[in-house]
Amino acid sequence: MNSLGIAKTPADTRIVVAMSGGVDSSVVAAMLTAEGYEVVGITLQLYDQGAATGRKGACCAGQDIHDARRIAEKLGIAHYVLDYEERFRKAVIGPFADAYARGETPVPCIDCNRTVKFRDLIATARDLGADALATGHYAQRIVGRDGPELHRAADAARDQSYFLFATTREQLDFLRLPLGGLGKAETRTLARRFGLAVADKADSQDICFVPSGHYARIVNAIRPDSAAPGEIVHLDGRILGRHEGIAHFTIGQRRGLGVGAEGSSGEPLFVNRLDPASRRVVVGPKAALGRERVHLRDVNWLGAAGPFEPHMNVQVKCRSSQAPVSASILSYSGDEAEVVFAQAQPAVAPGQACVFYAQDRVLGGGWIKRETIATADARLDMALRADV
Repeated sequence: MNSLGIAKTPADTRIVVAMSGGVDSSVVAAMLTAEGYEVVGITLQLYDQGAATGRKGACCAGQDIHDARRIAEKLGIAHYVLDYEERFRKAVIGPFADAYARGETPVPCIDCNRTVKFRDLIATARDLGADALATGHYAQRIVGRDGPELHRAADAARDQSYFLFATTREQLDFLRLPLGGLGKAETRTLARRFGLAVADKADSQDICFVPSGHYARIVNAIRPDSAAPGEIVHLDGRILGRHEGIAHFTIGQRRGLGVGAEGSSGEPLFVNRLDPASRRVVVGPKAALGRERVHLRDVNWLGAAGPFEPHMNVQVKCRSSQAPVSASILSYSGDEAEVVFAQAQPAVAPGQACVFYAQDRVLGGGWIKRETIATADARLDMALRADV
């Protein structure tokens, strides 16, 4: 058995490496090549960034494809660039715009991982006779008693397990994550040791197809109805101002509301809810952001097989940057679940993912479908609904 847990010698093991052109995937390709594996690099062209953003370069287009090609040439491995633009548009960019038009806050990186990067690329890897697909994600695949498990990365600051919760058991069986036990500094050290030109290349910080950060422009271009103006309304029913489209707002947002502070108290206002049907942006004090529970759709379960036990105690994250908090999975049936937090959580946004953890292991997760307002704030919501 080799270092990837495959019952073959490295020389007899074909591995497809998803090469984005960045330092992480380049190091994965170099590591596996050095160990004697037959490595095939595949780079996905996901969009025409020049056309999408008005400038050239960045992730999965332009310079990154060129960088991946140069690394493959240096390593002496086969390399293919696959045009997945249409797939990416349908599976990621379109749903991203639709979600904002519904008043949600999407996580396109999760959709990208579960569709074009894993579902489609794994199928391509199998067609090429590969034994596994390796990526540069910072998460760990650990074989447990019942098969492969998904765990957080050893380096908590680099952990990407939140973005991989939708990985299926079948995909996890085929997937390999060689960087899960490393930190970013160690990865860059390896890149220099291998003589890779991308050793000091900056990490991508923004959504790959929105590098300028102006996501509302793309949303409005795809879904013009999301740019329809509407009212900014206080939780108590007062109309405070107007806005130029709900795509410009997300739950918990404080800046850019354009309505000042809350009355004589001078307390800042935050976006509490988005109502696309009435085109209303509902705002209120920070205390009104608390949510006791969330209802989830499209749940993916990676925990132990067998009947689900209600009131399972877990740790959850409702945003990638959030520290895990205590919660219970109250119910789980079909592909839906209800999660109750030990303490009311602020700024829980529909469209985000709620990911379940047991210590470092990812048990799965789902997409936040709707939220239940904390009991203390229920009367405020009732007043607003009566006004609507």
